[in-house]
Amino acid sequence: EMCNNNGACRTMSGRVMCPSYRVTADERHVTRGRANALRLAITGQLGADALTSDAMAETMDLCVSCKGCRRECPTGVDMARMKTEFLYQYTKKHGLPLREKLIAYLPRYAGLASSFRALMNLRDQIPGMAKLSELFLGFSAERTLPKWVSPYQGRTTPGEGSIGEVVLLADTFNTNFEPKNLDAARKVLEAAGYKVHHVEAAPGGRALCCGRTFLAAGLVDEAKAEATRTLTALAPYIKRGVPVVGLEPSCLLTLRDEFTVMLPGGETKDLADNAYLFEEFLARENEAGRLTLDLKPIAQKKALLHGHCHQKAFAVMGAVESILGMVPDLEVE
Repeated sequence: EMCNNNGACRTMSGRVMCPSYRVTADERHVTRGRANALRLAITGQLGADALTSDAMAETMDLCVSCKGCRRECPTGVDMARMKTEFLYQYTKKHGLPLREKLIAYLPRYAGLASSFRALMNLRDQIPGMAKLSELFLGFSAERTLPKWVSPYQGRTTPGEGSIGEVVLLADTFNTNFEPKNLDAARKVLEAAGYKVHHVEAAPGGRALCCGRTFLAAGLVDEAKAEATRTLTALAPYIKRGVPVVGLEPSCLLTLRDEFTVMLPGGETKDLADNAYLFEEFLARENEAGRLTLDLKPIAQKKALLHGHCHQKAFAVMGAVESILGMVPDLEVE
């Protein structure tokens, strides 16, 4: 109903949407085309089972859930959310292939997999293994997989903070693949005078998860379970108004977007209102005059900035530029 066929999604330059259309130039792979296909299927004009057909799956497949349409479509069509609902209906009927299961359930087995990281990393070390993974699992041999490392271990006892408190949300990806990012973020927040909390669902238990990988596979019930688990763990901090700060845009912004849809209520609204990307939080504190960081010049004098699609969709790129601009003698393009 929201799509009025204005065709703004068919632009071939500037902005974000629609990336798949810019590659294929096919109406089927643009927001308007998908919206019309869904409308025809829901109203029965494409047959009784059109909504869960393979043809509809092909129509929705190239939507990369960038959420560009959420912001740039004049009527705010959120095709990423519609794709999640479509996949929910489709997987109920057809099931989920092994490749999609491995991606979706990553947060559930990541802790165990990281314990066997030497074995898990062999795929890109033994000749021929990458080809086998492409043949049997569909992971391209031309692309190396993320490297498993010793997972992030947050401080059990946070340091003293003279300015305030924050929760640093350790997402699945940074926890198991790039924990140095979390260490660096914690050091910056502590240097700025904040008491940084590391929150777990249970001591030594599985890390918190936003449910994004499950949503991307249409496993809405599993995503709700993760959202409930995360919301329960964060509840004491939400009640006290402690900001929740995250590094990964697609994870943190799920707390601001899909959480409010899966678990509508005051608690999720309060979380959404107090969840910030790392650079957003720093920019907010700087504008309020509370940010005191003794920043020094770095060796590089120029930074090329490429924004995450969700950062663009939620209009937070300005915060990234603002914080990078605080680094002395650094030109940001």
